[in-house]
Amino acid sequence: MSNWEKVQLNKVADIKLSNVDKKTKANEKLVKLCNYTDVYKNSFIHSGLHKNFMIASCTNNEFNKFKLKEGQVAITKDSEKPNDIGIPAYISQNFEDVVLGYHLALFTPNNKLDGKYLNYWLNTKQSKRYFENNAGGSGQRCSLNLNVLQEIPLLLPNIENQKKIAKVLSDLDAKIELNNKINAELEAMAKLIYDYWFVQFDFPDKNGKPYKSSGGKMVYNEELKREIPAGWEVKEIGKLLAKESKVKKVPSSEYLSDGNIPIIDQSMKFICGFTNDTNTKIKTEIPIIVFGDHTRIVKLINFDFARGADGTQILLSNDERVPQHFFFQSITSIDLSNYGYARHFKFLKEKLTIVPEKDIVQKYELIAKNMFLKIKMNIEENQTLTELRDWLLPMLMNGQVSMD
Repeated sequence: MSNWEKVQLNKVADIKLSNVDKKTKANEKLVKLCNYTDVYKNSFIHSGLHKNFMIASCTNNEFNKFKLKEGQVAITKDSEKPNDIGIPAYISQNFEDVVLGYHLALFTPNNKLDGKYLNYWLNTKQSKRYFENNAGGSGQRCSLNLNVLQEIPLLLPNIENQKKIAKVLSDLDAKIELNNKINAELEAMAKLIYDYWFVQFDFPDKNGKPYKSSGGKMVYNEELKREIPAGWEVKEIGKLLAKESKVKKVPSSEYLSDGNIPIIDQSMKFICGFTNDTNTKIKTEIPIIVFGDHTRIVKLINFDFARGADGTQILLSNDERVPQHFFFQSITSIDLSNYGYARHFKFLKEKLTIVPEKDIVQKYELIAKNMFLKIKMNIEENQTLTELRDWLLPMLMNGQVSMD
């Protein structure tokens, strides 16, 4: 560590603050916008995210300044919450039509700084403390201005060792990313089968052929204003809910970065923190559905967890014809977006859902259960890999582990 160099970021990188918004304007260049959420939710910006980027427009000058290139690092610079600023994401490839959006800054390293190394440095406790101590703002907004970003302190080994350090950490992140991709594909497959069987009604009949397409008997349902398979019912969500047991909830101020019990709340993050308070543990003999009353985010949990005290609802079916994996897909298929910012549980309970015959829904439940068990295994592996990465990060960045 003795030969590591202490520098400010502006000595080894170009720093620009983006002002490209999500609007499209006449006579401007149409582009894809990598926005705040894309950076906040992803450690790496790659081509797999391209379909998620929104369409926007910018001037030619803005395009040249903020087009994303491999080796750059984007960072959140404005937010209502202090913990949401200073979140970095590494740009892992060149993009021809993607620019960085507003409330974000773009760092372009020179030949003395490796972009991946910078990305991990910005995740260290040193950087987090620097952001906390230097964030400004007015009212309810926090902000990192240009001067603060330019003066970010770095501790740099030579470029070869930077790359070695970054590779150790990025290999762990690559495995985490692969597991996340597998989980997304498994979730999509479970949803596809649900739609095929319970929306299009082409579940396997007694001869293994698609029911509706093969002439299976359909009857008109007055409540849904459409035909459904004979023998099936329709019920309100509220009439399918079992009474939940009351368990102590965990306020966000008590979330831990690691612990024995994962916390599930209504945020975008699947696991938002941890607790060691055994009085909060919810045991899952069967999967439990967690519904975000404000955010409308729905999560299927098949491991013991604690519940965040931020407006979640626990959903359990009281009908064996509506088992939990099927119930989860039914709920996620319901559109509650028209109610704006509100408590959505009361609206959810009024919605109608299909109640199939027991034999076919049990077949689906077995298929979906196996998929979500694999998802659970990947989540647990990711937690182990994350703990290993976070344990290595400070030692690698402080030179406690030599890469020579």
